[in-house]
Amino acid sequence: MPGSSTISHHDAAVALDHADAKRLATVLEELAYLLEIPGPNRINDAQLGALCEGRAPDRAELSRWSRGLAAELKGRR
Repeated sequence: MPGSSTISHHDAAVALDHADAKRLATVLEELAYLLEIPGPNRINDAQLGALCEGRAPDRAELSRWSRGLAAELKGRR
């Protein structure tokens, strides 16, 4: 996977190869699932806080963002 993505601090698009985009979409879908489900396998509040990087934790917003980005990645195949 090294070399398959390009990330810049400028207003440029990030580029991923097809296999990496597909894999990232799967990870994002799983993240959304783990945010939404009840029970012991759910992402806990401490993990949610870490994923929100200091912003106010918002489980629903992060789940929507994850699913939306996964759908966008899948739509660009």
